[in-house]
Amino acid sequence: MKAVQLDSICTLPASAVPLRTLDGLGPGAWASKAGAMGPAGWGLGRQGLRLLKRSLLPLKLTAIIFAGLLFCEFFIYYLVICRCHWAEVEAPAWGGEPLAPVLRAMVLADTHLLGEVQGHWLDKLRREWQMERAFQTALWVLQPEVVFILGDIFDEGKWSSPQAWADDVGRFHRMFRHPAHVQLKVVAGNHDIGFHYWMNSFRVKRFEKAFSSERLFSRKGVNFVMVNSVAMEGDACNICAKAEAELLQVSRRLNCSREVPGSGPCGAGQQLSPSAPILLQLLWWLQPRLVLSGHTHSACEVLHGAGVPEISVPSFSWRNRNNPSFVMVSLTSRDFALSKCFLPQEDTVLATYCGVVGLLVVLVLAHTERLASPFLSGWNELRRHRSW
Repeated sequence: MKAVQLDSICTLPASAVPLRTLDGLGPGAWASKAGAMGPAGWGLGRQGLRLLKRSLLPLKLTAIIFAGLLFCEFFIYYLVICRCHWAEVEAPAWGGEPLAPVLRAMVLADTHLLGEVQGHWLDKLRREWQMERAFQTALWVLQPEVVFILGDIFDEGKWSSPQAWADDVGRFHRMFRHPAHVQLKVVAGNHDIGFHYWMNSFRVKRFEKAFSSERLFSRKGVNFVMVNSVAMEGDACNICAKAEAELLQVSRRLNCSREVPGSGPCGAGQQLSPSAPILLQLLWWLQPRLVLSGHTHSACEVLHGAGVPEISVPSFSWRNRNNPSFVMVSLTSRDFALSKCFLPQEDTVLATYCGVVGLLVVLVLAHTERLASPFLSGWNELRRHRSW
């Protein structure tokens, strides 16, 4: 047999087979494309990525600023106030009667809305926005039935002009707007009508015209007595004599409510619930079971004779306290329970804003490649080692 050489079978002339490459390109075209994928092509890719990152910088900064504002001006109030809860009060049935209804009252004090003389516009904007957001959030979260503000509603009511007073009252009603089913009761303070020797009939009537002049208020069997303590100097001045006469009339009505109808000298008339009242601002003649007062800007508890507690309600404004708060009272005709609700602290909000500003500065410096630091150098070195 004749041996067959494999070389003669597998080998063809070079002219018989066309040279083809992966993309159907000739060898020269493939070499030029590979050259484009070399270091020069990589440089163009990096430059495009860098331009893309720089184009996204305004979007990142805007998102961070918006998130910071949203948290500090809205969400923080919900996060803090949602931790507050109404104290539980026992409401036992008496003599086969149904359970006594529980009244939920929110009590705050010393809002001190700034006036046109001493109030800087930035101070007004910051403090009043804080109180408005805190009040509206508390109404939505806690659902009180009645709200009391114990004096010093305004900071310059004792000397403000008629036009300035009208502007201040309008701002107050805008800030402390409330649903129709929530009752808002206001008590005058020394900053609203002046101290004893500063107040006059004009300021008192002006305040009573803007707000209710009601002295005795009753809801769900709970009696509240609202007293202008500035007029309780006891020197028989015209305003003092009128206030004392009104207080005596309130005392008489409360005493008559404790009598059996038709058995005493009270006669026929509107009957109040036979329960000891909640006194706002003053303790005299009325035999209250609880006294709530303002003016001090701080929380304080004093136990008067016969075991009657007086609670001083802290200020509601950042202008007076870093940690403002208010009191939540659960009431029945025979019992009550108190709890305290804190608002966001001003230094927490300022620290959050400082953190946002710091983050913005870091991002801007990093994108402009001006943030040369040992930390970034070490981070780049670590990334280089990881790539290996």
